[in-house]
Amino acid sequence: MKLQQRIALITGSSSGIGRGVALAFAAQGADVVINYPSAAELTAATQVAVGVRALGRQALLVQADVSVEDEARALVAAGVAAFGRLDILVNNAGIALAGLVHELEAARWDRVIAVHLRGTFLMTREVLPQMYARGHGRIINTASQLAHKGAPGFSAYTAAKGAILSFTRTIALEIGARDITINCVAPGATRTPMLDDVSPAVLEAIRLAIPLGRLAEVEDIVPSYVFLASEEARHYQGQCLSPNGGDVFL
Repeated sequence: MKLQQRIALITGSSSGIGRGVALAFAAQGADVVINYPSAAELTAATQVAVGVRALGRQALLVQADVSVEDEARALVAAGVAAFGRLDILVNNAGIALAGLVHELEAARWDRVIAVHLRGTFLMTREVLPQMYARGHGRIINTASQLAHKGAPGFSAYTAAKGAILSFTRTIALEIGARDITINCVAPGATRTPMLDDVSPAVLEAIRLAIPLGRLAEVEDIVPSYVFLASEEARHYQGQCLSPNGGDVFL
């Protein structure tokens, strides 16, 4: 039970990797704040909460768009009010809107940057003061192997993920000698709802480019989050773990 008696807030945890992380954390003893962005995700988020509770842990559901300052602040406040503190923050909320850069509408660019990068900034800013007060905490940001290699048609997504890497390193320097760490997980292509709109031909091309010869399942990704959230990772600071099947060598 690597996370026993810990309280974790996971943004974007109604589906995909966030859902997997929420359940894995609960299996390791953590109570979980499950964040979902809109009413359309309530049913999916509720199912995650049912799974957490089936593992004997507590779950709190909170709707919030992490790119909106007041909603990010309210999300952190709700977690602290319910559990008294937040030990772990996983900045996982994200979207992918495709488009070649010369055709990309500014509003689509802004939305992707807002959810990924502004959301990571806002949530980190809101959670740090209570971690400072206790002298302990773990922050894990979701990046992507595409931050290192790029991807045609996903300039906003890759730019946001690259910025998250740089943000993580800078905050690692700001945190200093406190027992608070901030690190990244940069998954490779993973079978989640984010790939639902990708054609089979493109998915096959992605698969063939991966040395292990397969796309990741969520279960391949979540152990990196569990490790970074645990005391086993106490000497990891500003680092990036990338379970990507060999797609990128870091």
